[in-house]
Amino acid sequence: MWFKPFTRQHALLADILHELDEAGLSLHALHPNDPPVGPGLVFVDPLTPLAEVEETLQLGATYAETRVIAVSVGLLPSASTWALLRAGVAEVFAWFEVEKPVQIVAARLHYWQVVEQHVADLQQRLVGKSQRWLDTLRQLVDMALSSCQVLIMGESGTGKELVAQEIHRLDPRPDKRDCVVVDCTNLIPGLSGSELFGHEKGAFTNAISTRDGALALAHEGTLFLDELGELPLPLQAELLRALQEGTYKRVGSNTWRRAHFRLVSATNRDLAQEVSRGTFRQDLFYRVSGWTCQLPPLRERKEDIVPLAEHFFRHQHGIRQPVDRQVYDFLLLRDYPGNVRELQQLVNRIASKHQGEGPITLGDIPRSDWPATLGLVPAALGGELEAGVTHLLYQGLGLKEIKDQVTEIAKKVAIHHENGNLKLAAHRLGCSERILQMHRREVVNE
Repeated sequence: MWFKPFTRQHALLADILHELDEAGLSLHALHPNDPPVGPGLVFVDPLTPLAEVEETLQLGATYAETRVIAVSVGLLPSASTWALLRAGVAEVFAWFEVEKPVQIVAARLHYWQVVEQHVADLQQRLVGKSQRWLDTLRQLVDMALSSCQVLIMGESGTGKELVAQEIHRLDPRPDKRDCVVVDCTNLIPGLSGSELFGHEKGAFTNAISTRDGALALAHEGTLFLDELGELPLPLQAELLRALQEGTYKRVGSNTWRRAHFRLVSATNRDLAQEVSRGTFRQDLFYRVSGWTCQLPPLRERKEDIVPLAEHFFRHQHGIRQPVDRQVYDFLLLRDYPGNVRELQQLVNRIASKHQGEGPITLGDIPRSDWPATLGLVPAALGGELEAGVTHLLYQGLGLKEIKDQVTEIAKKVAIHHENGNLKLAAHRLGCSERILQMHRREVVNE
């Protein structure tokens, strides 16, 4: 692993490096022009200018595999510790204030290796290489390897059920049983208690036999409650009791039964807001959100659109032919309010229309998915754009100055729309990425 010192306590630093070397940890100093790739150590003390450390961490943030431990030579104030954590370090500790500091570093490295192995496996099914998605996958592994309840939050189509299934698959319980899925949007009023808790024969009309509910089926396994925010309030109280006590009653029964399971929930609602509105119990919210994971929408991980499309073409449709670059440009410039599910459905339509052994081209895109023709027609010029140009004219600006201002605004808007991704913004503007790099550099230097 690499290391970079930000402390002048050279004698103490030499002692620390010697201990790490004696433990068999291979270290190399990070030179000024070297990118901080992979696991690393930064050495700080209470007098270290944190801005210098943050600059190194920002460089490392561009590399998905960079993970950093901050080792303090002396006690840091809490404000500095929080600043380092917010800047991106994974761990902060004072070397001479803890027992077995070498083991702390070694254990963290070993755990990171385990996590990265799981992440590499997850990428076969939860496809994506963007920094945002890799951070999400690492969090998923952390959650799965723990024993806590998990609440998965995210917009429709972001893959919440797939993530829940992977959490169950990675769950280290040696004898875990099945993952039982309950879609809370499909619970029928009056019978929903039966879906969760089961019922006795004759408990209600058409209850012709005794039936186990989801809690019984999930015993010693995982219960996944999809769209938990749709759960009716009366059932929320019963579910809370079952989670707290580990017991429940079938509908129509007076016998308490035990069920031990791991609960994973998902919702596209903001449950904190639902609590404030009185539509979701606060005590249940705290119970189910032992660990919360927010899945990013596709617009925040647009770098993953091409890998996802390739995955759908190859693994779901068996299409091995090349895909024309213009098709990927088309996919990249679309908006996806339905997120990954919408992209998948679009790829399905393209794959269904594609015939023969040739490449996939723009001609394979169904007409209903064609982008609208956008042109500056006279009606459009009579609106906000014309008003803006008129204002600039009244300020005394000439044609070149007006053109320059509109161009700069277009660059700014495109970069903002693509969440800072210059490659995608350049695609949208039809210009080179270098032009936007120069624009960003000019903005920073202003």
